[in-house]
Amino acid sequence: MSEAREYVGKGDAVQASEKLYKAAEECVKALAEKYRTPEYQEFMREGRWHTYLLGMASKTLAKELGYWVLDGWNAAYDLHVWGFHERKYTIEYVKVSMTKIEEMVREARKVIS
Repeated sequence: MSEAREYVGKGDAVQASEKLYKAAEECVKALAEKYRTPEYQEFMREGRWHTYLLGMASKTLAKELGYWVLDGWNAAYDLHVWGFHERKYTIEYVKVSMTKIEEMVREARKVIS
């Protein structure tokens, strides 16, 4: 998150988008591991996290923990596609999504610690 905030401060929407996505990705992975979700089990069998598994895990986790997981993941994936890969978002659009991802990180820290 700190790197994402730095890029937001610099006005770099592309790099901020990717750092925010990575923060959300790590939250989903850590929560899936903690709760031993079916998606985590598939990751263990296959040896890698596919993007669709992260999306599925966010939905599994949202049922148990609350929709902050799904909201954070959806915001992050949107930034990953439209902010990073497609480079369509300005920093103002990134900031809107950033609030959902910050909430996700805060809540995930509470659950994991």
